[in-house]
Amino acid sequence: MVDVVELTEPPSTRAAFRRAALELVRRKGSGTGVPDTTLVLRGVTVHRGHLAAYDHVCGYRLADRLPPTYPHILAFPLALHLMSTPGFPLPLAGIVHLANRIEVLRPVDAGERLDLAVRAANLRAHERGRQVDLLATASVDGDVVWRGVSTYLKREKAAEPKGEPRDRPAPPAASAVWRVGREVGPRYAAVSGDRNPIHTSRLAARALGFPRTIAHGMWSKARCLAALEGRLPERYTVDVAFKLPVLLPATVDFAAVPTDDGGWSIALHGHGSGRPHLAGTIA
Repeated sequence: MVDVVELTEPPSTRAAFRRAALELVRRKGSGTGVPDTTLVLRGVTVHRGHLAAYDHVCGYRLADRLPPTYPHILAFPLALHLMSTPGFPLPLAGIVHLANRIEVLRPVDAGERLDLAVRAANLRAHERGRQVDLLATASVDGDVVWRGVSTYLKREKAAEPKGEPRDRPAPPAASAVWRVGREVGPRYAAVSGDRNPIHTSRLAARALGFPRTIAHGMWSKARCLAALEGRLPERYTVDVAFKLPVLLPATVDFAAVPTDDGGWSIALHGHGSGRPHLAGTIA
């Protein structure tokens, strides 16, 4: 039976990351199932100043309509709280965001009050460890207007040895070239609540195997969707897979190719190197 926990305020993301640091020391996350818990937060309102700051860092226009990725950051504190509880099977520290799916069921105005719900599902094996889905919904007056699925991986074993490296396929022609500054990490962390230090601290990034800080995957997705503002319908689904991290600062190529069914194929690659950072579809 699912246990519904009603919250009265958004959980602290700072507290969740502190718990994650303690859990890294105390346990390894060996559970075999996800908790049967749904976290619910009702009557969430949007602060226009916060929305403007989010729009600015992600490249969206200033508007009263919520960007498709904005409900994700409203629900993120609930997801983080759930992932940092002792009963969660994977430790939050070191977890990797593999993929994200968003369904926009109708436009959402910034003046509407949202009811948020988050639960975990589908703990399963991955070739490099285990992965789990965090499912989020945003509702208005009982009707779901937005859904999100974030897939996270905990690496628990090394990758299998591979044969001779093969040439990567040539990336699609760039629709735009973006210069991504080092400040994107801390600025997006401030508006999203995702203060994982690999995005804000060079020392922390190096300790976890990165030569410098990396951009948030959800910033990359938001930036790609911002580039298509005005060309998307009122109802659509966008699926992306996060590939190699964007090391900050960086220059990246964005590609958007119309598909035969009226949607888009989108991609983000390293400028000059062709290193894949994001690949996705909009249907």
